[in-house]
Amino acid sequence: MVTKQLSAISYKLSGKKATIIKKQRSAISSQPSGKKTKIINLPLTKKDVLGLKVGDVVLINGLIVTGRDKIHQFLFYEKPSKKDIPFDLSGTILFHCGPIIKKTDDGYTMISAGPTTSIRVDMYESKIISDYGIRGIIGKGGMGENTLKAMKKNGCVYLHTIGGAAAYLADKIKRVIDVWKLEEFGMPEAMWLLEVEGFPAIVTMDAHGKSLHKEIEKESHKILQRLLKM
Repeated sequence: MVTKQLSAISYKLSGKKATIIKKQRSAISSQPSGKKTKIINLPLTKKDVLGLKVGDVVLINGLIVTGRDKIHQFLFYEKPSKKDIPFDLSGTILFHCGPIIKKTDDGYTMISAGPTTSIRVDMYESKIISDYGIRGIIGKGGMGENTLKAMKKNGCVYLHTIGGAAAYLADKIKRVIDVWKLEEFGMPEAMWLLEVEGFPAIVTMDAHGKSLHKEIEKESHKILQRLLKM
């Protein structure tokens, strides 16, 4: 079993603005000898992201935000300033997810948190990465060439997580901290601020211009051509 290395991250809420206080030595660290999994402690810098490559298996600790179609459209078309967004997006990870969350007397409890197919917001992502300092995207299925170029230019990675395991991933979300645009967009489309611990993913698009999705597509096309010639 992979040993969890927990980052010492605390946060404070000033109004609705969440400030992340880093106390760990390094944002990215490796597992003990013999383990290939890397630990990501948020927030990340560009230098941190450049240390990640396609094929790296990671466990994520810290604060992330969710975002589906409506959040992407709002950020892309309305262009809110960073100070108008209640969460600091710089250095964080944007999770393509429409969660199911239960309201409780103490706040919120995560029920289900599976990844959304990322290509559906591909037309917005390059600008959002550039404008808001996003360092990682969690989703499934990968994204297109424009997003890959933005990742290389700005320092960002795509992290493919497990489809069909929404309850398992919800267990990796230790706390639902806050929400933005809930009344306007509804639960699945709102932006949720989440604290995750040991959240699993694999780097499939990196800041060096490589895409595992692109490589698989090329290889699949070659195999298809060979089959058609048989």
